[in-house]
Amino acid sequence: MLTVLLLVAVMTVLLVAVLDDIRFGLRRTGNAQALVQAQWYALGSEALARTRIAQLDAGDRRTTLAGNWNGRPFVFPIDGGTMRVRIEDGTACFNLNSVVEGVPGQWSRREAGVHQYLALLRALEFDPAQAATLADALVDWIDSDQLPGPAGAEDAAYATRHPGDRTAGALLAEASELRAIAGHDAAAYARLRPHVCALPDSTLAPVNVNTLEEEDAVVLAMLSDNALDIAAARRLIATRPAGGWLDVTAFATRPPVLAARLSNPVLEQLRVRTRYFNLRTEVEYDGAEVVLSALLDAGSDGPARLVARRWTHDE
Repeated sequence: MLTVLLLVAVMTVLLVAVLDDIRFGLRRTGNAQALVQAQWYALGSEALARTRIAQLDAGDRRTTLAGNWNGRPFVFPIDGGTMRVRIEDGTACFNLNSVVEGVPGQWSRREAGVHQYLALLRALEFDPAQAATLADALVDWIDSDQLPGPAGAEDAAYATRHPGDRTAGALLAEASELRAIAGHDAAAYARLRPHVCALPDSTLAPVNVNTLEEEDAVVLAMLSDNALDIAAARRLIATRPAGGWLDVTAFATRPPVLAARLSNPVLEQLRVRTRYFNLRTEVEYDGAEVVLSALLDAGSDGPARLVARRWTHDE
């Protein structure tokens, strides 16, 4: 009898263990399925974004703020959860990669880009010595040589870190990489982040003057080499026609812009149609949460092209 009872007890323990494994296995499978489904919903938001971007064209190859779309969250109910989608202009910024020029493996300093970065730093009230350090360090992080700028830092400087590091020798994939670059501490990064981006090439950012918001006034100040202060830039944005400027000439002939004497290269940098858009999607589905961040290029005819995608916030 004792033997039988012992066998029953052992079998009961084994059965409970097996049932627990089955339960946890089913839970893991369910979670994995929910995660995959949430990712598919997030990927579907890219198609929604392409459709919306196509609709933003005002019919005369202009992108304006009509419809209050820039940065506004759109919430979509889905079976078992919700999807929050946000599209914003991705060009109201300084392109960090524009401090160099050339081709992969042969990146070298671009003075026009460095000049704009210094102008941005001045507009954000960095002192001249710190601004020079930040600009030279950014160039040295991306360029292909090992010759540090006057206030820069190449591999030798990063090797003394714990743990040691090296410069990238390549374009930044996202603006958050600034945090790894000498001089760009947490305080500097917090001041810079709202006004910088990492576009997929080294050209100066094609800034759409029709989508600049009040908080983007610092970008106009930068483009004018601070001939326009931030207050004047805000006033200029506030006087924009309700339907946006028809072309760059209409913007460039505004009295404050004429007084700022923008150079021809800067005027060529200005646009009335947005090329790059940022997409942020957050999906909650059946207990799973997914975040998608993407960069879309609407620079050519046809649907916007996916340039970059990550399954996290861009930080």
